[in-house]
Amino acid sequence: MKTLRPITRISLGVSTLTLIATYYVPLWQILMWAPQYPEGLEMKIWINTLSGDVKIISALNHYIGMRIIEVSMFPEFGYMIYIVGFIIGAGLLACLWNRRIGLIVFFGLIMAAGVGALVDFWLWGYDYGHNLNPDAAIKIEGMSYQPPLIGTKVLLNFTAFSGPDIGGWIFMGVGVLLFGLMVLEWKTNSK
Repeated sequence: MKTLRPITRISLGVSTLTLIATYYVPLWQILMWAPQYPEGLEMKIWINTLSGDVKIISALNHYIGMRIIEVSMFPEFGYMIYIVGFIIGAGLLACLWNRRIGLIVFFGLIMAAGVGALVDFWLWGYDYGHNLNPDAAIKIEGMSYQPPLIGTKVLLNFTAFSGPDIGGWIFMGVGVLLFGLMVLEWKTNSK
């Protein structure tokens, strides 16, 4: 088994340690604008909580039949800290093991976590935007209000944006760096 080049091993270790920052910064953001809210409303999704204008957004959504947004509706907040901890531990083990296969496995773990998070968020958004209270104050036949997974979407008079925040960009940056390191190792091996 091939060992990692020193620069790859150092980059792997440093990038893994940067994931610790995701415990202290928001991972995802949802922003909303409407004529009555030109300054916008924001909701930040952290590793274990929500912040921002959650109560205002939740109250507005309630008029169209969506459930109240509460931290307790996200069971993921109870175990996300452990998943990220496991990912960090796996990255440090790959660094200590100092084998190319460890780098590949860690990259696969980062990709699987990213895809899993997006699928989980899409499923939550689908349920939240489609399972509406039939007794809502505002009802538009056939209308659903699923927030965008990534990007912008117009929902009634609101424009909603959903995308990564600082922690999400850190995860993506680590994934891109790991891919680059694998390419570097592959090119070094093929010479």
